[in-house]
Amino acid sequence: MPQDETPQDRSEPAAPLRRRGAAMRRAVLDATVRLLAEGGLEAASVAAVAAAAGVHETSIYRNWGTREHLLRAALADYTDQALPLPDTGSLREDLRRLLTALAAFLDTPEGPALLHLSIAPATAETRTGRDAYWADRLARAEHLLHRAAARGEIRPDADPRAAVEALMSPLFARHLLLGEPVTPAYVTALVDLVLDGLAPR
Repeated sequence: MPQDETPQDRSEPAAPLRRRGAAMRRAVLDATVRLLAEGGLEAASVAAVAAAAGVHETSIYRNWGTREHLLRAALADYTDQALPLPDTGSLREDLRRLLTALAAFLDTPEGPALLHLSIAPATAETRTGRDAYWADRLARAEHLLHRAAARGEIRPDADPRAAVEALMSPLFARHLLLGEPVTPAYVTALVDLVLDGLAPR
């Protein structure tokens, strides 16, 4: 080795860190989301995630089994953190806050990348996992409607799934199809429109 060269100057890849348990999982999930946001699906290979997280590839396969399971877990983890369910005691305000948070999420680099991941062409195996992901996310949002029905804010026979889909679908359409911003006025108008149809008769 030349006299002026140090071990740090070598181009050899750094050895993976000895992360285990919760620290390892957090590092891998964060690295997966970061790579998806920066380069899309192709950038988030298991090898790339392992290198970015500082773990062995075998640790990823041991914990998630397949790349598809890892991507779905990262998607669920990130969206659940970015979109916490509000609980203000008012359905109208809860929905405004949830949709405002969703609009802000879609404006981040991670939002569109993860949304495109969730609708990308899938195999039978990944389609099953994707359907489970969306069913769980929609069920979380439906909880707002169930709470409101218990308080008497909406009709007890109102369809929570239809209401959630009616609220969220326009936001996805604006980003995926139209490229238009979701303004506070638009969120308020959308919430008012749906709640008018859910009001007790």
